[in-house]
Amino acid sequence: MNRLADKSVILMICVIAAMSGGSFIAPVITLLASVGCSSLAQFLSGRKSAKAIVVIASAMCIFVPEFFCGAPIMLYDALCEKKWQLALPCLTVIINLSHFNALQLAVIFAGLIIAFMLYTRTQALTETRQKLNSFRDVSVERTDSLEQQNRQLTEKQDSEIYLATLAERNRIAREIHDNVGHMITRSILQVGAFQVINKDENLKEPLESLKETLNNAMTGIRQSVHNLHDNSIDLRSAVEECIKTAGGRFEVTLDYDVTGEVDKSIKLCLIGVTKESISNCIKHSNGDKIGVILREHPAFYQLAVEDNGSCGKIRSGGIGLINMKDRADRAGGIINFTPSEKGFKVFLSVPKNGRYN
Repeated sequence: MNRLADKSVILMICVIAAMSGGSFIAPVITLLASVGCSSLAQFLSGRKSAKAIVVIASAMCIFVPEFFCGAPIMLYDALCEKKWQLALPCLTVIINLSHFNALQLAVIFAGLIIAFMLYTRTQALTETRQKLNSFRDVSVERTDSLEQQNRQLTEKQDSEIYLATLAERNRIAREIHDNVGHMITRSILQVGAFQVINKDENLKEPLESLKETLNNAMTGIRQSVHNLHDNSIDLRSAVEECIKTAGGRFEVTLDYDVTGEVDKSIKLCLIGVTKESISNCIKHSNGDKIGVILREHPAFYQLAVEDNGSCGKIRSGGIGLINMKDRADRAGGIINFTPSEKGFKVFLSVPKNGRYN
C-alpha cells in the first residue's frame, strides 16, 4: 500500500511535468506508457523481467524524449528493485533537452528528488515494521517458552509434593506397624498369659473383654496400615521400577498415559502383570527390546507388554501366566497372551467399575 501511495504522488508530479510542455498528445501518450511499464514492473517485482522493463522504459528516452516526463516513476521502480542504475538510460535525454522548457525540467528533477525521498521513507517504514514483527514474534515465542517452563515447574512441584505425600504415608504406616502394632500384639499376649494363670472367676469376663477389645484394635490398625500402604503406591514409579530390572539386557520403552486416581485393586493388578511380564521376558525371550504401554480410557485401563523375541508356542499351564490370569480375574479384567515369530505380547484390559457388562 505504501508503494502505491508513493507512486500516486510521483504520478501527479509526472502529470504536471507533462502538461507544462507546449504540446499535449505526445507527453500524455508517453506518460501513459510509462505508467503501464511501472505497473507491470511492480507486478513482476523481484524478477529479472521487472528489471528489464525498467531498463527498456528508461532507454525509450533515447528515441522518444517525452518519456523523460516519467523519469521519477522509473527511478522509484529502479530503487524498489534495489538497482537504481536501471534508470540511468533516462540521462541520455541530455542530448535532447531542447524538447523541454525550464518549468518541465524543474518539475522532473524535483520529482526525481521526491521519488528518492519517498522510497527512503517507505523503506525505513518497511524495515521498522519488519523489526516490530520480529520483536513481536520473539516476544510471543519467549512468552510461550516461559509458560511452558512454568507448567513444567508446576508439574514437577506437584509431582514432588505427591511423592513426598506418598513417602510420608509409608512412614506413618511403618511407624504404626512397628510401634503401635507391636505394643498391642504384646498386650494381647500378656492378656492371654493372665487368662491362663488367672484363678479368680470374677476376672475371667473382664480379661476376655479386654482381649476382644485389643484384637479389634489390632484388626483396625492392620486395616489402616494396609490402606495407607496401598494408597501410597505410585503406579508410574512402580511400573518404572519393574522396567529397571530389564534395563541391562533389553531396551525398554514406556508409553504411560494415566492421569486419574487408580483404585488400589486395579493398581496392584497392573503392577503385578507388568512385573510378571517383564520377568517372563527376561527368562524366556531371545529379543532385545520390550515395549510397555499403559493407558487410561474413559471406562477402562489397558496394559500391553511386548518383546521382539521369537515365540512359537506357550505353555498354557505356566505359573507366571496363571498368576497373571488370576490377577486379571480378581480385578474383573480380560487378559490375552499372543505368541508369534515377531515376539510375545501380553494385553490386559481392566474396567474402572470392576467388571465388564
